[in-house]
Amino acid sequence: MEHRHPFVPYRPERYAPEEMVRRGEEFHRLVDRRRSVRQFSPEPVPYRCVELAVRAANTAPSGAHQQPWKFVVIGDPETKRRVREAAETEERQNYEGGRLPPEWRAALEPLETGSDKGYLEVAPWLVVCFAEKYGLTCEGEKVRHYYVNESVGIACGLFITALHVMGLSTLTHTPNPMAFLGEICRRPANERPYILFPVGYAAEGSEVPDLARKPLEEALIPMSVNLGLS
Repeated sequence: MEHRHPFVPYRPERYAPEEMVRRGEEFHRLVDRRRSVRQFSPEPVPYRCVELAVRAANTAPSGAHQQPWKFVVIGDPETKRRVREAAETEERQNYEGGRLPPEWRAALEPLETGSDKGYLEVAPWLVVCFAEKYGLTCEGEKVRHYYVNESVGIACGLFITALHVMGLSTLTHTPNPMAFLGEICRRPANERPYILFPVGYAAEGSEVPDLARKPLEEALIPMSVNLGLS
């Protein structure tokens, strides 16, 4: 096939059906142990681990391969303190100020979340993912980006999974509104905060809500599929 733009060969690994299933089951066992945590250890985590997680996120597919994400890493105590204070200001409006509608509060009740975000100062790293609403040329002209939310969401999923593979924990913290993160991280106007990730080891004795994940029969709908059953 003739191409008008550069292409390179792609030869992904292929496995026997039994090996594919084994690898899939092993991966599921690994990611099924992942949980969001709100209790972190202050124990240092190598920066290289964060870098590798962002490298993994950077492999995500994206609309027109525009890769509309940026990951800002915060490690100094003063900036983490500023992030916590700003986040708690907004969250107090949500929880104590009545900004959250009743149905949202009811949905959050089993998680027992509140406006205290002390973990933002305890976790050794804060990583803020920003979504590029549009790109900018060297001359400052706007470049339209496509499927920004979908692309950035996939990248964040890979980031979370990479952290879990390395034995680290995180939480998808999305204080609303999040404009303060752009100010603290000194990001340009074409980037908006997407998710704030505290990154570190789960604290010894940490607990998570006793929740069940959606069963497979509710998540998977086979239609006209040969399941290989006799």
